[in-house]
Amino acid sequence: MKKFALAAATGSVLGLLATTQIAGPLIAQESSRNASVYEQLDLFGDIFERIRAQYVEEVDPADLIEAAINGMLTSLDPHSSYLSPDAAADMRIQTSGEFGGLGIEVTQEEGWVKVVSPMDGTPADAAGILAGDFITAVDGESLMGLTLDEAVDLMRGPVGSEIVITIARDGESEPFDVSIIRDTIRLTAVRSRTEGHSVVLRVVTFSDQTFSSMEEQFAAQVEEAGGLDKINGVVLDLRNNPGGLLDQAIYVADAFLDAGEIVSTRGRNPQDGDRFNATDGDITDGLPIVVLINGGSASASEIVAGALQDHRRAIVVGTKSFGKGSVQTVMPLRGEGAMRLTTARYYTPSGRSIQALGIQPDIIVEQPRPSTSETAEDTAPRTFSEADLRGALNNDSLTEDEIRQIEEDAARAEATAALRESDYQLAYAIDILTGLSALGTNK
Repeated sequence: MKKFALAAATGSVLGLLATTQIAGPLIAQESSRNASVYEQLDLFGDIFERIRAQYVEEVDPADLIEAAINGMLTSLDPHSSYLSPDAAADMRIQTSGEFGGLGIEVTQEEGWVKVVSPMDGTPADAAGILAGDFITAVDGESLMGLTLDEAVDLMRGPVGSEIVITIARDGESEPFDVSIIRDTIRLTAVRSRTEGHSVVLRVVTFSDQTFSSMEEQFAAQVEEAGGLDKINGVVLDLRNNPGGLLDQAIYVADAFLDAGEIVSTRGRNPQDGDRFNATDGDITDGLPIVVLINGGSASASEIVAGALQDHRRAIVVGTKSFGKGSVQTVMPLRGEGAMRLTTARYYTPSGRSIQALGIQPDIIVEQPRPSTSETAEDTAPRTFSEADLRGALNNDSLTEDEIRQIEEDAARAEATAALRESDYQLAYAIDILTGLSALGTNK
């Protein structure tokens, strides 16, 4: 027993010595780092004073400091930035669902402004701006070298005024100009309709009204159809949805899940991570779901698509999403400004990081670009059937109600076929739900 006590005591002493020997260099190293930081801050002060005193023109010191802060933040990643009081106010207005502008969500890539997505029903959407387009100039002024906020400021202007933006697009040999009239952007967070027996929920953005609007509109569509038993499934259309509020993405995903994780966030420190889980209740009562995504689906859209895909609650159709899987925390600053800082990454329930990879659809379906050539309907020869033959026998095995039902089903199928001309991806999604319903797997 005495030997054991002595060994323990010796171990404690040795541990203390080792700690002392290691801690000394660590403290010195930390002190050296702090000294280096203060030296750099002194250097910043020297440069600031020289600019104030010797620059060829007089400059506003507040502008210099704001530019330095913004440069520090934008050097981190494309989504961290300083928000001036005006920019912070604009951001608060945008998340409420109404603001002025062109109607595009943009980011910055290698110095150029890249379109994440045009928003439905906005001037940019009407002008044919596409996700993935690069905006290289505004009214003839190049955007190269500007910060994202500076580029956005150039695109802002009075409602009703004209702006000419220069677009570089993949597949086009030369940049081209697009003229757009600025307007007030009133985003309807959710639009809904019924195609055949399928409810289509088009989620445009994740603002503070998204979940409540989606819930109300789905209930209205079900009531109009005559009940859930008259619905064969739901198409959740997240194409060109640039994201928005995290809590709204969680509410929307939760609306279709009974349990399980929706999304987790992980920061630099493990204790800063968080997990968000679904609560009991599925507004569709288990109906099949098809989620539509494309390269303009980002952030909150990817959280919803990833959660429903990982839980095998939905079939994801379309093209790979944008891949914006980082969390930005908006921190208020003195003077009514704010700082938008990337603080974590998003992970789907299976542990996948969305960042830079995006959500890969279960079924890849490209959206054909509009063609000016003749449609197949114009060029295809007319086909004939048995009913067209002279003297063909009538079908006497069906009642009038059965014939009417067949005609109604045929009309719905023809409507979906016609939809392929304007929205091939949506028509594909509806075909999937129709097929699942035919197999009796609608619940």
